[in-house]
Amino acid sequence: MSETNYDVVIVGGGTGGYVAAIRAAQLGLKVAVVEKDKLGGTCLHRGCIPSKALLRTAEVYATAKEADRYGVELASPALNLPKAMARKANIVDQLHKGVQFLMKKNQVDVIHGIGRVMGPSIFSPQAGAVSVEHENGETQILSPRFTLIATGSQPRSLPGLEFDGQKVISSDDALQLERLPASAIIVGAGAIGVEWASMLSDFGVEVTLVEYLPRILPLEDEDISAETARILKKRGVRIKTGAKVLPETLDKSADVSIEVEVGAQRERLSAELMLVAVGRTPVVENIGLEATEVKLERGAIVVDEHYRTAEENIFAIGDVIGGVQLAHVAAHEGIHAVEVMAGRSPRPIDYSMIPKCTYSRPEVASVGLTEAEAKERGYDVKVGKFQFRAIGKALVFGEADGFVKIVADADTDDVLGVHMVGPHVTDLISEAALARVLNATPWEVGHTIHPHPTLSEVLGEAALAVDGVAIHS
Repeated sequence: MSETNYDVVIVGGGTGGYVAAIRAAQLGLKVAVVEKDKLGGTCLHRGCIPSKALLRTAEVYATAKEADRYGVELASPALNLPKAMARKANIVDQLHKGVQFLMKKNQVDVIHGIGRVMGPSIFSPQAGAVSVEHENGETQILSPRFTLIATGSQPRSLPGLEFDGQKVISSDDALQLERLPASAIIVGAGAIGVEWASMLSDFGVEVTLVEYLPRILPLEDEDISAETARILKKRGVRIKTGAKVLPETLDKSADVSIEVEVGAQRERLSAELMLVAVGRTPVVENIGLEATEVKLERGAIVVDEHYRTAEENIFAIGDVIGGVQLAHVAAHEGIHAVEVMAGRSPRPIDYSMIPKCTYSRPEVASVGLTEAEAKERGYDVKVGKFQFRAIGKALVFGEADGFVKIVADADTDDVLGVHMVGPHVTDLISEAALARVLNATPWEVGHTIHPHPTLSEVLGEAALAVDGVAIHS
């Protein structure tokens, strides 16, 4: 057993953890990251990056099948799944090496093993020392001034629909498929479910998307949800909303079949496999919290606006605290937490300023309040919408479905929310996020000169549409 002193020990080397480590090192703190698997965590190895690599393959495949629309004649395109998986793995490996390099560059110690937070002991008069269990069975004790928990999350299952890795799978399992199923039932139509529905549909899989709530992408603006559903249905995705899955009816004797209840009607759905995508649950088990005063609420660690837990020197960020479970959110929470540790006074994160993205085809992106949320909060709203079909670059791209919707305060003219569905909107949303940060008005966005022909023109036109002066409508 050995003991090492640090300013900060970070338990978990995912996006939140490794970004926090880099920022802490920049601030002159001595930092260690404890990681039981690989640096980069879920986002790099089992989430954002590998899934987007496969979504890009799906996009290219779909374009190839329609190449004649562009005047390009191809023999029948074929999907080579092992090759696509190899490309995905190469991208992940390249980025993993990049994170490892950043740790060395910033002199962050990376300690491989299972990290557990300790209560008060001979190593520390207050909770926060970290016990690291190495693969060889040896234990190392780290004694930091501050501890940051960044253990992330894992796919959530449903009672009766536990993952078996074969017929009932998680998104983690789906990333390791060795062959494509002929058909799939996807339970849950949030961002993950919609992305997989889009991808598998483009790969030629017969997809049924099931959502308990009244619409897919239930956290997005209602108009965006409706347009996304319309386009997916046009592509052949079967969508069932307001549908309650009945786990007791699950039958895995042949393929997978299960009954769903929509209103007073029951229907049995059958497919080769079922992907359960009903969200993610914080990883709080087996990390030593029971030895501390750290509190949990609905399975997530409770923190204040600076990510401090009930233990003054223990902080937590990212998926493990619940809230907005996005990689870019975890990264900024981590930066904020270590700046507090370093004695700085960063401004608390305004979560209404955070853009959300769904990388389906079409893409979906948003920032700020939906129209319904704005009205619920008492705003007198005005709305501008502009269709991609009136944008030259969208027609050039061959992707003219979708629109941009801007919700503004009719009294102050401030932009309250921006909602997009269409080509490359996950890139376009950053301008809208900046508009929110700068407290911009639709007039200011609309009179920003957007180059022609670009997809970004749609945002300028939507902003002008708020006041009824869009040029190309």
